[in-house]
Amino acid sequence: MKPEIQSQIGARIDAGAMLDNVKNWCAINTGTGNIEGLKKQASALADAFSVLPGEVELVDPAPVTGIAADGSEFEIANGQHLIVRVRPTANRRVLFTGHMDTVFPKDYPFKLLSWLDDEVLNGPGVADMKGGIAVILHALMAFEASGKSSSLGYDILINADEETGSLASSALIAEMARGKMAALTYEPAALPDGTLAHARGGTGNYSITLKGKSAHAGRNPEEGRNALVAAADLILRLKSMEREDITINPAKLEGGGPNNVVPDHAILRFNIRPKSTEAMEGFDSALGTLLRDIEAAHEITAHRHGGVTRPPKPVDDKAQALFDLVKECGAQLGQEIGWKSTGGVCDGNNIAACGVPVVDTMGVRGGSIHSADEFLIVPSLKERAALSALVISRLAEGALAGDMN
Repeated sequence: MKPEIQSQIGARIDAGAMLDNVKNWCAINTGTGNIEGLKKQASALADAFSVLPGEVELVDPAPVTGIAADGSEFEIANGQHLIVRVRPTANRRVLFTGHMDTVFPKDYPFKLLSWLDDEVLNGPGVADMKGGIAVILHALMAFEASGKSSSLGYDILINADEETGSLASSALIAEMARGKMAALTYEPAALPDGTLAHARGGTGNYSITLKGKSAHAGRNPEEGRNALVAAADLILRLKSMEREDITINPAKLEGGGPNNVVPDHAILRFNIRPKSTEAMEGFDSALGTLLRDIEAAHEITAHRHGGVTRPPKPVDDKAQALFDLVKECGAQLGQEIGWKSTGGVCDGNNIAACGVPVVDTMGVRGGSIHSADEFLIVPSLKERAALSALVISRLAEGALAGDMN
């Protein structure tokens, strides 16, 4: 049975075309802030995904703001997101997600593709995740050619801001996850051997602006209210809030001025990594109380910006059933599929928070992502497309117990 399945699915997947897609897409710089590059990439993806029997749409990003070093709020530009909707009235519906942005900005020197050996390609975004986008496209092309597609509808979302937390697409992710029986996300495999990411912790980014009162450090220091001292106190109190289920990383402190002036301004930026929903919610509540205490103790004001961007992603019974299905399909194709928990985060966290089971590392095998050593194991393009195509076919047949039919 195994060779027959491999032959049937393999015949519908063009490995050369997949590699051409990756090469062409990686030649376009799509750092999250490179709006021009993202526009070019979105257009190329719209053309590529138009082969599927659905409607292709480019959607404007939601507004996102940040906090500048002087404490002012400013708008952050993001690129458009790509959406494809196929058979939206089907009873069984699945969500596929990926991202077109990379961590490499327009002026980053890492731009060219190079072969490390006959099967390993080095280049910006080859694994994270232009290779993954190629897997989505060609797996769905194979599924559509299988003769089993009429019973399954699906939506595809390729967002443009995943690498900065999906703040301009999180509402869109939630909207598109609604009503889906399952979701597959195409981050690269957790390990080069194809291991999947299982449970994930969450993450949140905060900027706290502290405003005190300026005074001369020699003549009348008692009239000042030192924002840096308040920030230092806040840092120590934040670290004391760490527990087994949450870590807190004060990452950057900005503010101050001449040595003879009591500083009236400081900004503290920090990250949290909650391992559970309870830890996430408990921290959010405790932070409000802590900031009020800091304000009272130092007679300053504290303004909070940001919060949790990726909720923790536990694996419940429904999600485990999807993992088991992927493992079973892998076995039928001669692929050994395992998984491990990780502290990393992705759009799978957001999808799971909507109550939809998700496997979020269905992309290529590779490694060294977010660095100039990033690589793609090229045979994994066809390998992972075949895996997805089989999983999708099984979903169309109602393989998940308790699905919408």
